[in-house]
Amino acid sequence: MTYTLIILGLILLLCGGEAVVRGSVSLAQRLGVSPLIVGLTIVGFGTSLPEMVVSVNAALIGSPGLVVGNVIGSNIANILLILGVAALIAPFSIHPTAVRRDALVMIAATLIYFGLGMTGRIDVLHGTVMLLFIVGYIAFTLREDSKVNSASTHSDCDKTEKLDGSALRTPGFFGLVMIGLILVVVGAEWLVTGSTELAMAFGVPEEVIGLSIIALGTSLPELATSIVAAYRGHSDLCVGNVLGSNIFNLFGITGVTALLIPLPFSQKIMQFDLWVLLIATIILLPFLLKHRKLYRLVGVIFLIAYISFIACQFAGMNGTMP
Repeated sequence: MTYTLIILGLILLLCGGEAVVRGSVSLAQRLGVSPLIVGLTIVGFGTSLPEMVVSVNAALIGSPGLVVGNVIGSNIANILLILGVAALIAPFSIHPTAVRRDALVMIAATLIYFGLGMTGRIDVLHGTVMLLFIVGYIAFTLREDSKVNSASTHSDCDKTEKLDGSALRTPGFFGLVMIGLILVVVGAEWLVTGSTELAMAFGVPEEVIGLSIIALGTSLPELATSIVAAYRGHSDLCVGNVLGSNIFNLFGITGVTALLIPLPFSQKIMQFDLWVLLIATIILLPFLLKHRKLYRLVGVIFLIAYISFIACQFAGMNGTMP
């Protein structure tokens, strides 16, 4: 049964990712907005549903540390793992005009989260402000994009296939995206469950499972969607997915869970994980704001950095982390 869950989870992730990408690009074309905006909103926030579910459940059972670790770990995975894999599949660059606003919002959200985390606690007041910010950000993004011709916001690798969706109307495209999101969320859940059972069968400690498999597992929808987007040549959707997901994780998920329970930050998170998140975000900025291309070598470096981060987590559980 364990292996069946893993195999079915992978199949659902791939099928769901394909549906999300096809539906999102076609929906963007039909609505006259850029795939980047759809990636920032519908896809970016939708693929963050596993993080939201895990974090809310953790808050309800009184495990705030899992919420903090999930948000930080997922954002690091989004940058280093997901963009690293996407660059390996198809190197790409993005016009700074397409992502400048949202990239700056992401770094601002990261800096604010970093600052609050270094105080050792995020409480109800912080959570309320975060939720107000995320609502305002979505409204502002949609309003501003409606004023601009979508062609000006496409990346220079958006000279890609035009998906044939003439047989569907706008509700059909939206439904395709929703079905795809459901598939990737369910697929991620099955894959995480199966992998956790398998790891426990091999004697891997539960705390290590939580830091590695669960944190990585909640990022699988973003990974699946971005792999398909990169393969199809829609780098703008891939980048929008990462930016939107990171912003939503930092302020949306943290905001909701902070309303349920105060979120304390351990010394280990303040001394190591927060800094890794900040450094990874800063390293990404030149590629977004300076029109630098993410070559396959960059993808390899990102992946090595992510593997090193996970290795440090395992070392930390064995008491070797400072």
